[in-house]
Amino acid sequence: MTVGKGRFEYARRLSMLPPYLFDTIDRMKRRAVEEGKDLIDLGVGDTDLPTPARIIDRLSAEAARRENHHYPPYSGIPEFRRAISEWCGRRYGARPDPDEEVLVTIGSKEAIAHIFLAFVDPEDVTLCPDPAYPVYRAATIFAGGTPFVVPLDSRRGFLPDLDAIPDAVARRARIMFINYPNNPTAATIDHEEYQRIVDYCRERGIILCSDAAYSELTFDGYRSPGLLEMDGGMEIGVEFHSLSKSFNMTGWRVGFVVGNRDIVAGLRRVKTNVDSGTFAAIQWAGVEALTRCEAELEENVRVFRERRDFFVDRLVDLGWKVVKPKGSFYVWCPVPEGYDSMGFAGRLLDSCGVVATPGVGFGSIGEGYVRFALTVRKERLEEAIERIGKMEA
Repeated sequence: MTVGKGRFEYARRLSMLPPYLFDTIDRMKRRAVEEGKDLIDLGVGDTDLPTPARIIDRLSAEAARRENHHYPPYSGIPEFRRAISEWCGRRYGARPDPDEEVLVTIGSKEAIAHIFLAFVDPEDVTLCPDPAYPVYRAATIFAGGTPFVVPLDSRRGFLPDLDAIPDAVARRARIMFINYPNNPTAATIDHEEYQRIVDYCRERGIILCSDAAYSELTFDGYRSPGLLEMDGGMEIGVEFHSLSKSFNMTGWRVGFVVGNRDIVAGLRRVKTNVDSGTFAAIQWAGVEALTRCEAELEENVRVFRERRDFFVDRLVDLGWKVVKPKGSFYVWCPVPEGYDSMGFAGRLLDSCGVVATPGVGFGSIGEGYVRFALTVRKERLEEAIERIGKMEA
């Protein structure tokens, strides 16, 4: 870092990053509130539902125990790692070794960012979906690598177009990221397509990273497949999980990684140098979530399914071309003719007081869409629809 003319100059890598999308939205929201608007915020995926009481009670009890006031083990407390392994056994039929194939993380975002530091050098390429969670691309840049866009096109159900990856790029690729149920598109993947991606990465020696933050929020009988179920999945990849969405714990910052032990070891090596783990009491609360909160998770799914049905059906009534998603709590909508995504999101904010996320913030292929997060109660969704309907008239 250099100093010039009375100010600090940023490192060059920061100049390669666009402004972080949600920070930009936050500033737009603040201006609207200052102008006196009543905002209905469907922008950021932060659920309004409370953390289950039994998880809070477990945290309170564990926070009072003196042994939890010290640094936790770098990989996570053994009891949480065992609970994760057992949960994977129930969920996927495969139990990773809790000592070598499980790693506790500070939510999933930090682990996703750090995996690139473990495996990407400046001459390397990463395969990043577009549209996608912005961290995949940003973390590649922080590691000095070059992100290559793997398009997620509506004509293919927002599944990665592997044929769009040139052989020369694939030979240089170290990591490929996938994310299903998908943020922002809410698309889902079946077992056959997932296996095709695993096989592609195995044949080319590419690390497959699966961001499974929304794996448990699925509807209409759909069950999201996982890396641990795939033939050869544990040979080539890791899966990132978060308790944020499934158990309404976004602010708690606790998640985990499971998968290939050598990949897990590489991530662990980075993390031991940059953080000291998640507060042990929070990890004990994670044990509670994974072992005793199945009913609370089912209730979450019921609530989001009800919101999805209401919101999508009403948008369709207004003439919008919207597909009812089978996973996540997002709705991905094409913008009306004559608008780009930023322009339409701005109109929703200015005319309706409704906050939506412009699709272009998730990548250039997200242009032409906005994302709604169903993270407010149904009454507010109804009010949002009424406002949008008046705007459309």
